[in-house]
Amino acid sequence: MAILVLMRHGQSIWNQENRLTGSVDVPLTEKGRGEAVGAALQCPGLQFDIAYSSPLSRARDTAALFLDKLGQFVPLITEPLLIEKSYGILQGLNKDRVKAEYGAEAYSLMHRSYNVAPPGGESLRELGLRVQPFVRQVVGEDLRLGKNVLLVAHGNVIRSLVMMMEKLSPAEIAKVEVGTAKPLVYHLDGNFQVEKKGI
Repeated sequence: MAILVLMRHGQSIWNQENRLTGSVDVPLTEKGRGEAVGAALQCPGLQFDIAYSSPLSRARDTAALFLDKLGQFVPLITEPLLIEKSYGILQGLNKDRVKAEYGAEAYSLMHRSYNVAPPGGESLRELGLRVQPFVRQVVGEDLRLGKNVLLVAHGNVIRSLVMMMEKLSPAEIAKVEVGTAKPLVYHLDGNFQVEKKGI
């Protein structure tokens, strides 16, 4: 049985400023760096063999800080397919401003729904078409070899993978929120099926 830990990055500067970040490379805040270190304390005794992250600095730095706190020096592979979904023309805008302009319902659909994309951006469904095959094939091979894997990415990337791992419907995933630097631990069998969730 292998273990897969999914984790969103710590707080970024644009998270702090309540802005839609998407695929823009925005660094961690000091709080976010602290969250990454603190997340390691939630995984006592876990040993990793390999780690993957989005190449965006907020994810890459979270993974590095997390592993450093655990005292584990394993390969950290950055993968462009794990970059956050694009919010198109909304990237960088304050969320309250977007809600005021488009309305709360439209904002919620663009931000959380499965099928609706922001103008010029990606939907969660479209994001999944690039993220899920990579995880099934590349990360899945590590897991089938019995390796424990850490994967650090972004809120919607993690939501897409939670949807896949837990076999959630579009309606169910629309309600899922992913907090910053909160490790989600999955114990998997050789067929990539979840046997247990949590430490």
